[in-house]
Amino acid sequence: MGEQTQFEPGDRAPNGGHYMEVGEDAFHMNIEDPKHVTLEKGERFPETTNHNRKWKRVKQF
Repeated sequence: MGEQTQFEPGDRAPNGGHYMEVGEDAFHMNIEDPKHVTLEKGERFPETTNHNRKWKRVKQF
């Protein structure tokens, strides 16, 4: 199995970096003004704007 790419609020970050909210199982959805966070490895993901969103790592912030 591959590396997990989407994370739920409360999950721990596998690597340090920048993460942003994405639509649930729809990487191509355009979300207006998505939340962005910078986490260190092992930190927990904060709550998302709504229950249908998840966190995904982005290459550049």
